[in-house]
Amino acid sequence: MRFLIVRLTLAIASVGAVTFAGYKVISLNATTVGFAYLLDVLVVASTWGLIESVAAALFATLCFNFFFLPPVGRLTIADPQNWVALFAFLATSLIASRLSEVARRRTREAVDRQQDLERLYTFSRNVLLWDTNESLPKQLARTLAEVFGFNAVMLYERPSNKFYRGGPSDIEGIEDHMREAALRGITYSDPDRREIIIAVRLGAEPIGSLALRGDQLPDSVLQGIANLVAIGLERARAQELAAQAEAARQSEQLRTTLVDAIAHEFKTPLTSIKAATTALLSSPGAYATNGGELLKVADEEADRLRELVDEAIEVGRLDTGQMRVDREISDLDELVHQIAASMQNALDDRAVLFDCQEQMPPAAVDRRLIRLAIKQLLDNAIKYSPPGTPVTIRLSHDAGGVHISVSDRGRGIPPEEQHRVFEKFYRSPSVKNRIPGSGLGLSIVQSVARAHQGRLSVTSQPGETTFEMTLPLIEETANV
Repeated sequence: MRFLIVRLTLAIASVGAVTFAGYKVISLNATTVGFAYLLDVLVVASTWGLIESVAAALFATLCFNFFFLPPVGRLTIADPQNWVALFAFLATSLIASRLSEVARRRTREAVDRQQDLERLYTFSRNVLLWDTNESLPKQLARTLAEVFGFNAVMLYERPSNKFYRGGPSDIEGIEDHMREAALRGITYSDPDRREIIIAVRLGAEPIGSLALRGDQLPDSVLQGIANLVAIGLERARAQELAAQAEAARQSEQLRTTLVDAIAHEFKTPLTSIKAATTALLSSPGAYATNGGELLKVADEEADRLRELVDEAIEVGRLDTGQMRVDREISDLDELVHQIAASMQNALDDRAVLFDCQEQMPPAAVDRRLIRLAIKQLLDNAIKYSPPGTPVTIRLSHDAGGVHISVSDRGRGIPPEEQHRVFEKFYRSPSVKNRIPGSGLGLSIVQSVARAHQGRLSVTSQPGETTFEMTLPLIEETANV
């Protein structure tokens, strides 16, 4: 109200200024002053509004009559033609004020609509480009408050029966209304508190509700917001289902791969055990000559079978996220040599070159998992390097931790594929049909490294590829 009084005062003052200028300063005739009054009324109407312009028009009519129409100095008119001129001026001023107010209001509405469209566009982009590391309903509530300037936003998701809040303030005590709005698809409005609750529909079915506190928006904008929220919730649900389907597919693929790998790996030790037992059973007298050696072969291959079973179990645990890490202080140099010795049959004629710093510090690791990881790295080096070329194992340490690296002399990994080699089941198109494999080995090594709070990296160029596993020092793992 105070601002209205100020505007009315300024509008009347502007008419007074025109009157003073036309009567005292320039001495204009009635026609010129009438146009000046009309121009002033139009300026007032376009600047402030209808009420101010009507007040200016009425005051201008009085001034026009008193100062410029004879008899001057009296609110009467001697010539009847001047009555026509006076009423024509008043009507013109009022009509012009009204038209100016309508144009001003439509301009303001167009600006508001454009602003609403820009806000809806910004919100829709956030719905499409949502951060998968955070719950989408929570992001929707926060983004709504930020984009539209709401004081408080509350989103109710009916399938999960959860509420998500956004904005600088909170809305209390409306949970039942929101559930009812989501169930029945109705709207609640409280103009005094500037709050509104609208249903969020997917097609004809309500899937949630939205409570907003702040400036009131047109129904079309509110419906647009509700539709975008519904699209976002359904998109998040679709992506979640797709992720579950992909996880199930990969889990099934993993099981199939494991079965094939186990069947292949079991053939060698089973063949050796069968050959040893068959020789002993077919020739009982042979036990006296080489029976001990045959039993030793059977015993070693039985241990090999047990290791294969243990590895298969660990791979299964890696897939389900149930891997348990049992740390013990270990000599990595000794452990690596033992692993390389156990893989002599797989190495064939390849030489294993060891490059180890003196006085390697002890490491707190799960020997079982580290053995599995190093065997995977050695197996990977054997498969992807030419026969007869050596494999190099390096052990080193620094302030960043203990480093175990395995290098081969293969063709190398293209730069554009190096960031993908740790993905589960990924195999380069250049070797997919030439070299057998499951695409699981490096993924297993990376999981083992992460389980130890370490990391796995790769550097590759034609003629040399190195995979390096970094494990934290004992002082670092003590606080884990």
